[in-house]
Amino acid sequence: MKKKQKIDMWMGISIGILLLYIVFMLYPLLKILVQSVLDNEQGTFTMQYFKQFFSDTYYFSTLLNSFKIAVCVTVVTLALGVPLAYLYNMYELKGRNFLQVMIILCSMSAPFIGAYSWILLLGRSGIITKFFSRNLGIEMPSIYGFNGILLVLATKLFPLVFLYVSGALKNIDNSLLEASSNMGCRGVKRFFKVVVPLCMPSILAAALMVFMRALADFGTPLLIGEGYRTFPVEIYKQYVGETSVNHNFAAAVSVIAIIITAIVFLIQKMLSNHYSFTMNALHPIERKKPHPVLSFFAHFYAYGLVAVSFLPQFYLIYCSFRNTSKTGNMFKPGYSLMSYRQIFETMGDAVKNTIVICGSALVLIILLAVLIAYLVVRRRNHVNNIIDTLSMLPYIIPGSVVGIALVMGFSKGPLVLTGTAAIMVVSMCIRRIPYTIRSSVAILQQIPITVEEASASLGASKFKTFWKVTTPMMVNGIMSGAILSWVTLITELSSSIILYSSKTITLNLGVYIMVSRGTDGKACAISTILTVMTIISLVLVTKLSKGREITL
Repeated sequence: MKKKQKIDMWMGISIGILLLYIVFMLYPLLKILVQSVLDNEQGTFTMQYFKQFFSDTYYFSTLLNSFKIAVCVTVVTLALGVPLAYLYNMYELKGRNFLQVMIILCSMSAPFIGAYSWILLLGRSGIITKFFSRNLGIEMPSIYGFNGILLVLATKLFPLVFLYVSGALKNIDNSLLEASSNMGCRGVKRFFKVVVPLCMPSILAAALMVFMRALADFGTPLLIGEGYRTFPVEIYKQYVGETSVNHNFAAAVSVIAIIITAIVFLIQKMLSNHYSFTMNALHPIERKKPHPVLSFFAHFYAYGLVAVSFLPQFYLIYCSFRNTSKTGNMFKPGYSLMSYRQIFETMGDAVKNTIVICGSALVLIILLAVLIAYLVVRRRNHVNNIIDTLSMLPYIIPGSVVGIALVMGFSKGPLVLTGTAAIMVVSMCIRRIPYTIRSSVAILQQIPITVEEASASLGASKFKTFWKVTTPMMVNGIMSGAILSWVTLITELSSSIILYSSKTITLNLGVYIMVSRGTDGKACAISTILTVMTIISLVLVTKLSKGREITL
């Protein structure tokens, strides 16, 4: 009887988590689906909003533009990230630890902040644009539109490819590479014939992640796209348009976005299953000292790519210390902490909100991720398999869609959350919990179940074993995933911009507001604060990994 109660307790936790997903994710998504096929005037079923989207080239072109960006960004990031990971893991590079930290830092800020900083560098009044125009008589190509979006997203997302492929390279047995060399397959030929096929599952996973991020990105095309209209921006404009709004049409476009991303996800899963295989590195790759020519190329490529990618962040930090006018709209000669003083005087609540809202979301993420990981790995059943599937849905749902769904779901009774901090916490949990779940599942799969069986044999209940034995052994994986979730929480924009109110502005939203107002000094100061927070988070990840190189 006692054993049955323990089983019911875990089943109760499973049902409770499943209900949370139903209430806060599936129910809002269902509201979007209903809104997309409902004629408000007659209250009848209609497909007119879908027909409007596909029949009007103005709207349909936004879908084509988003696909063009996503495909091009994916191709460019693979072309940049795969060779970088290969050079980094195959050869001894000077300052490799510093290089890895800088590579990761390149990606750990919101892409729209990168777009803003590139405008300061290469925009119409950018410092580089002015330098070439005044001193060399050279007119720089426009940073706005497709080219600018591609530049920003490629320099932000190639580190994801680097991390995924680096993880795959650590699982390659060196004897395979030695065998290929003995058969005359060396250099570039070995890279394409041996290394790339062995890394293909991770390359496909990285490609999916980059594609989804680029397809769903909202801030970059909104800020730097100008006339280049994209899918997520159109969803936002239809829902919160300045002149008119069409919630039904916005819902229809959101449904189209979910279907498209789901199809892309399924295609990636099929390709991954096709290329899947098991590999055990009994003899891991040993880094070699490259010959002088290759050494020069490797160092030039790695450090050059990092320098170009990190330049915008460095320039933002520099600008944050420049003197500005009282309004913060113009830079003046000299340096001071004026921008920081103005930020804490006028936007002190944004700092507090970032810590409170993102911190609350992180606590919930850790608690739920640990429970879900345990249920998925140790207590597999149909309910927990459904929970595992639902936990991955945020990967294929654009942030703007999540925001609209939550507004539609909780703007009326019985549970009204719109305008509160709670709805932002819910949104952040839904979108960012997969990072911590995946890292928790990975670390739990490495913990032998015999440890828990030994605890049970000594009289400890399964629940006590979970909290006193299993969870402490999962700490490294939990915290690594939690810190990566934290970084994405403090840089969240696409859903928060739909959900926030004047009382729930966060630092990342503050950057967007300051940029839209043209107050560059304040925008640079807030961006620098966010950069410092991400650096601290990365240092914590490095400490928790105990010197091991960070991979995905």
